[in-house]
Amino acid sequence: MAQLHDLRLRLLVQQESERIADSQPDELDLSVVQARCLCWLALLAEAHEDQATDAERRGDVEQAMGWFADSMRLRDVIQVVSSIEIPLPATGDAPL
Repeated sequence: MAQLHDLRLRLLVQQESERIADSQPDELDLSVVQARCLCWLALLAEAHEDQATDAERRGDVEQAMGWFADSMRLRDVIQVVSSIEIPLPATGDAPL
């Protein structure tokens, strides 16, 4: 089931990157978008881990488990997003 989830997520991200590339080919650097997304995802994962630690400290084990599970899902998304190869923009120069 986890493998199916990973494949679905990878497909969705690739489709979205292709949609962005097609809609704004001259104005957008997808590698910059990918890097920014990875930064935000890492910050979100860290915040969820902090929330899990805080909930655990308060004795709210159920809430801590929820925050921790969310942080693990974010880590999975980070792995998928970081593994996507961003295509280089097409140039008018033919390869030699």
